[in-house]
Amino acid sequence: MKRNKLIKIFAIMMIAILSLGTLASCGKKEADSKKLKIVVTTFPEYDWVREILGDRVKDVDLKLLQKNGTDLHSFQPSAQDIKDISNADIFVYVGGESDEWVEDVLKKKKNKDLVAINLMDEMKDSKKAEEVKEGMQPEKEDEDEGDGHHHENAEEVEYDEHVWLSLKNAIKLCQPIEQAIAKKDEKHADTYKKNLDAYTKKLETLDSKYAEAVKNAKVKTLIFGDRFPFRYMVDDYGLNYYAAFVGCSAESEASFETISFLSNKLNQLKIKHIVTIENSDQKIAKSIIKNADGTKRDIKTLDSMQSMKKGDIKKKTYLKTMENNLKVLQEILNN
Repeated sequence: MKRNKLIKIFAIMMIAILSLGTLASCGKKEADSKKLKIVVTTFPEYDWVREILGDRVKDVDLKLLQKNGTDLHSFQPSAQDIKDISNADIFVYVGGESDEWVEDVLKKKKNKDLVAINLMDEMKDSKKAEEVKEGMQPEKEDEDEGDGHHHENAEEVEYDEHVWLSLKNAIKLCQPIEQAIAKKDEKHADTYKKNLDAYTKKLETLDSKYAEAVKNAKVKTLIFGDRFPFRYMVDDYGLNYYAAFVGCSAESEASFETISFLSNKLNQLKIKHIVTIENSDQKIAKSIIKNADGTKRDIKTLDSMQSMKKGDIKKKTYLKTMENNLKVLQEILNN
């Protein structure tokens, strides 16, 4: 995948501006400065923290950076975002290629006791490399990066960033988050542990429902006319898939060969549904259906939670979103 160097350069520029002078507000209340400050980059992280905090969320300064429809892969931190990270007690981020800008921000942090939780690092050996499957259109790479090492860049392993789309991963990743919060606020550590235990049981129950749905499925292959960020999810339950692009791809136009391949898969496997992710214009999916054998087919949407619209934070939760995804998945698997 193409490195988003502009985002990294932008972040460095913002850090340089901030280093010239403090942007701290002199009018802040003393009580606010004593609040535990937690900054997260994505909605799933935000909601996990919210569940762990429980009723104490009102006593914590919790900030979500990625909002107003910004996609994970195109997010650019503002000067205020960088300041908030620098002064935070806990910072949670995905840690994939889209977060390359974070490294420079953390080098300049003002709070030397800041605990930064990199979800990709927490995954350790269970993180997965991006997979280019048969028929999938690979992303176009720059022919020349200007450093004379294009052949090395081409061999670099690129990991799938969408770790939150596995309930098993969610259970695993909530643990270091809870531990960090409990260590920073030892007075309420028992409360945080209790909240985590209750939330873990809910995640485990839903995980079991996913496994049962796949066990009883008539169809065990998904056809995606879109990017495919659900690699962790399908691997959890032994599902197969074919897709137009990898999950982190910036491509938006599928080749004739890709369209034709996916259309033929619909025909061969007699699949009645094609899948897209949220906010898709569905053009690729419609083209795949149009080039298939004429069987009536529906377009279904699975929510990858890569972006959040204004107002979604209050009415949406990670658990509800994954429950809704299960309902959609059941329709697809029952064909």
